[in-house]
Amino acid sequence: MPYDRLDKDIKMMKDAGINVVRIAESTWSTEEPQDNVFDFSHIDRVLDAMHKAGIKVIIGTPTYAVPAWLVKKYPEILATTQMGKNQYGTRQNMDITNKDYLFHAERIIRKIMEHVKDHPAIIGYQVDNETKHYGTAGANVQAQFVQYLKNKFKTTEAINKAFGLDYWSNRINSWEEFPSMVGTINAGLKSEFSKFQRGLVTDFLSWQAAIVREYKKPEQFVTQNFDFDWRGYSYGIQGDVDHFAASKAMDIAGVDIYHPTQDHLTGTEISFGGDMARSMKNGQNYLVIETEAQGFPQWVPYAGQLRLQAFSHIASGANMLEYWHWHSIHNSAETYWKGLLSHDFQPNPTYNEAMTIGRDFKKIGSKIASLKKTNEVAVLFSNEAQTAFNAFSFGWGAKEQYNDVLRPMYDALYKMNVGVDFIDPSSVNIEKYKLIIVPALYAAPDALLQKLNVYAKNGGHIIYTFKSGFSDENVTVRNTVQPGIINEAAGVSYSQFVIPENVSLKDDPFQLGKDKNEIKYWMELLTPTTAKVLAKYDHPQWNNYAAVTQNNYGKGTVTYIGFMPGDNLMEKILEGSLKEAGLWNEDQKLHFPLITKSGINNQGKTIRYFFNYSAQAKTFIYTQGKNGTNLLSSEKVIKNSEVNLAPWGMLVIEEN
Repeated sequence: MPYDRLDKDIKMMKDAGINVVRIAESTWSTEEPQDNVFDFSHIDRVLDAMHKAGIKVIIGTPTYAVPAWLVKKYPEILATTQMGKNQYGTRQNMDITNKDYLFHAERIIRKIMEHVKDHPAIIGYQVDNETKHYGTAGANVQAQFVQYLKNKFKTTEAINKAFGLDYWSNRINSWEEFPSMVGTINAGLKSEFSKFQRGLVTDFLSWQAAIVREYKKPEQFVTQNFDFDWRGYSYGIQGDVDHFAASKAMDIAGVDIYHPTQDHLTGTEISFGGDMARSMKNGQNYLVIETEAQGFPQWVPYAGQLRLQAFSHIASGANMLEYWHWHSIHNSAETYWKGLLSHDFQPNPTYNEAMTIGRDFKKIGSKIASLKKTNEVAVLFSNEAQTAFNAFSFGWGAKEQYNDVLRPMYDALYKMNVGVDFIDPSSVNIEKYKLIIVPALYAAPDALLQKLNVYAKNGGHIIYTFKSGFSDENVTVRNTVQPGIINEAAGVSYSQFVIPENVSLKDDPFQLGKDKNEIKYWMELLTPTTAKVLAKYDHPQWNNYAAVTQNNYGKGTVTYIGFMPGDNLMEKILEGSLKEAGLWNEDQKLHFPLITKSGINNQGKTIRYFFNYSAQAKTFIYTQGKNGTNLLSSEKVIKNSEVNLAPWGMLVIEEN
């Protein structure tokens, strides 16, 4: 900060209704300016001032940004990646397995915890920040990986067989000659190494959480700020962390969610990130530890959008909303990632709108906190399938990745107002869902596919896309009829696939209009065995092949999509399966940009949210719930009455 204004900041925070701040998670060089020399005066100053003001504090461990003196003393702390040796300057440039890094990380964590553990302002601790493996692949990591393989496969011959290493003379005849994975061209081995690297993250975060728990009080929580695949904003499944495994060491899941705004604000990323965070801890409420206030120039919100965004987070089950960050800083890398306040630190339209959010939360917070949600649709994601799919994508030079299949399916459900949970291969009790969406499950063990077959046979509904069941967990293609193991449940087979060109769907089967039957990226030439054909390809050569099929299997139904549909077509295909599963109800009378979400509050009452994600006023008939009260205006809302939503407007109803 260019000058001291903590008292002024706190007053402005109080005026905005801010009741929690996060500190210390990136200031190691301030807390330990020299080796074994500690200075916690800035932490003390903020803790004491916040406590006096009645604002609670989350303390972060500072381990994701290493000080210069540490790297100078131990150069090997900087990770070696596929791109070579990291250079100092950026954050998250270290090897999270390096013994010298771990020694000093543990020391600073313990020193901070010893110093702050009795401070009454602290409600919880965040371990590290946006933790990933950062591509660490140096000699020490390679040695750990070899030991991991020894424990898992026992012999080199088993590895040669599992991953097909005879090809291109990649065969390994002794452990001593095992090469670095940096240059491997074998997708299976590369996928196994990625799984191992994700395990390093789980171990690292569990280790930090265990240290913090030695000091924290029973009523204080431990969390982590998990992030997502980045496309200039939070986009999809994070491939460098196993979210479900890593979150087990946390008391509560935390995430950061950044997204387009202005004319591009849809709320999809808010919903996606929230559904993932809630699913990490089996439906538990979560914390939004970072989201944008102003952010980049293209993120400065229109009037009403900050408020719309805030309530959208709560509607997905968030119990906290924190902005990155309070001030806009005057130098360094994130100078133009603006906070609630601009560089002049004065009130501005974004800050003024945040004040209305604070007033709203104070007024109705007890009625909207801890929203419990029960969904009947799940999206099955897999980090292993993600790594394997990304190795091949849609052929040489293709840029599309796993999230380019998963996100459009999620987005279609969101636009149709279908509530979603996420599950992964470790999930149990999948029978509680009526419909499971399975995008591009390219690599999967036999047991997972068999579990899905049983789920369908017992009455579940499944939608598979292309490239599901194709290879085993070692990314070895199954030599049975494709789609391997699930072919019986899907009632379909294929042996050839092509890149679509000048192809559509025959006879407009979903009544969209021929121009909206978009087929992208990939198409499998499907032959039904027991399945009925929902759509065929329209093409001179491929017109005898099925494009979408549906099969009755036991008590359930399996739909198989052999190609990547465009957005309109994706919605129509999913709509059919939703109706088949009995999941088409009053919520589906609304469609994006009208978004509705609901759940049960602490008092056992249903809370319903209605959001208008557009710049035009919208009107609809309220048929989705019972009579209730508009919590923000205290006015009555009658079932079957007309509701008007302003541009970027919203409504929160507590049902009677």
